[in-house]
Amino acid sequence: MVLSAAIDKYMYVTVKKAFGEFYRISYSQTEIRERIEDIEHPIVRECLNAVPSTQGLEIVSIADIPAQAGMGSSSSFTVGLLGALYAMVGQASSAENLANKACEIEIRRLREPIGKQDQYIAAYGGMQFMQFLPNGDVYVDPVICSHETRAELNRRLLLFFTGATRETRTVLRRQNARTHLNRTNLRELCAISKEMRDILTAGTDLNAFGRLLHSAWTVKRSLEDTISNPEIDEYYDRAMKAGALGGKLLGAGGGGFLLFFCEPHCQMRPKRALDGLRQVPFGFEPQGSKVIYVGDEHWARHVSLSSAETA
Repeated sequence: MVLSAAIDKYMYVTVKKAFGEFYRISYSQTEIRERIEDIEHPIVRECLNAVPSTQGLEIVSIADIPAQAGMGSSSSFTVGLLGALYAMVGQASSAENLANKACEIEIRRLREPIGKQDQYIAAYGGMQFMQFLPNGDVYVDPVICSHETRAELNRRLLLFFTGATRETRTVLRRQNARTHLNRTNLRELCAISKEMRDILTAGTDLNAFGRLLHSAWTVKRSLEDTISNPEIDEYYDRAMKAGALGGKLLGAGGGGFLLFFCEPHCQMRPKRALDGLRQVPFGFEPQGSKVIYVGDEHWARHVSLSSAETA
């Protein structure tokens, strides 16, 4: 179980019919290929195999935040690219279909050692309580809370970029290998997620949410040694001593973004304590991944959302 929220940091994907029967893919590098099977970018290759379209496309992606930073950018890209490809062939795709197809590509076809929360929050948007069943089904339930509670939670969350990105596969494979040893702690994380959801639904004592965030991070970092490191621990300790009630490193671990919960009247102290880190203001995004333009000349632009896994 996880409590997850989409935020207003986006992955933009544009797909256009190429002037010729070739594939031009532009991301951190540029590929020009004549055949799908020769495309090096694994997600692009598998998405093109999953949604047959006309021969020859140009695919361009732009992101608001760095890759491999624990914010779900890879899965947001997968969801966004699938949505744009479906739009190109004239098919509407539900959030459930986009999320499920993205999981099929990343987990089953590419065998990435990841979970499903990033794909589902990018497709659905909003703030969701997600449950992952043994048979592979995913229950996605919106967190029912008032606009005032949601806005106040947003005011009390601070996001900082550590400046370090990391290869998630190694961290996640080590975590997966220890699942049988971590079942008690994993069940505790599920219980904390439910408590956090209930606090938001009740709309009272948001500070308890912050303290639970700290409890969740304490449990999570015990799952595997590479989730945190001395530098991240130092940043975390600085913020807590400066007045934060709780926080966590987002994503698999090892680097990326730190999220802290702090009452508005004392936020300057943790900001000063983390002066060397870049603060990234953000807001919650109520909508999921969507097509924002379909042109007459067979092209589509799709925007997919980044996610902040809370617990």
